[in-house]
Amino acid sequence: MKVLLVNGSPHARGCTYTALSEVAKVLHEEGIDTEVFQIGTKPIAGCLACQKCLETGRCVFDDGVNECLEKAAEADGLIFGTPVYYASANGAMSAFMDRLFYAGQSSNPNVFYLKPAAAVVSARRAGTTATFDQMNKYFTISQMPVVSSQYWNEVHGNTAEEVRQDYEGMQIMRTLARNMAFLLKCREAGCKAGVPLPKTEEMIDTNFIR
Repeated sequence: MKVLLVNGSPHARGCTYTALSEVAKVLHEEGIDTEVFQIGTKPIAGCLACQKCLETGRCVFDDGVNECLEKAAEADGLIFGTPVYYASANGAMSAFMDRLFYAGQSSNPNVFYLKPAAAVVSARRAGTTATFDQMNKYFTISQMPVVSSQYWNEVHGNTAEEVRQDYEGMQIMRTLARNMAFLLKCREAGCKAGVPLPKTEEMIDTNFIR
C-alpha cells in the first residue's frame, strides 16, 4: 500500500513539509510506503472550465497536475498539505486541487473513489480551521473517506523548527498517520474478504433554473 502526500507549500522543506514528514514516518512504521509530491514554485494556472479533460483525461495545462494525477491513480490513500494564506489554502494549492480533482473525476472515477484522504494545514497562528474546511470539501465531493485525528489536522509555527516544537501538533500528525494506516488495512482486508463496493447510481444533475 502507498500514500501520496502532496506538499502545496512553495518551500520544499518548510513547515508544511515538516508536518507531512511526521505523517510519513509513522506510515512507514505501519508498513505503508509514501511519496511526497512537491508542487514547486512555478505558477499554477487556475481551471478554465474548458472541459478538455472530459475528452483527453488530462488537463490542458501541463504544470504538474497531470503528473500528480497519474500518481494519485496508483496511490491507495492521499494527504494534501498546505500553508495558510489569508485564512485559506494558498493560491497555488487551491488552483492545483481545483484542476486535479476535476480532471481526475472526469478521466477516471477510480482515481479518488473510496480512497482515504486527509488535509494537513500549517499556520503561524490562525486561519487553520477555515483552511481545513476548504480542503476537506474536495474529498467529500469525491466519495473519499476523510481521515481524522485527535484534533484538527493542523500544526503551528513560523519555521520548520518551531513546528517541531509544536508537540501537540506533531502528535496529531502521528495519530492521523495511524488512523490512515488502519483504514487502509481495513479496506484491504475487506476486499480480500469479498466485501462488495457500494452500489452506485448514474449521476443525476439538477439545475434550479427552469
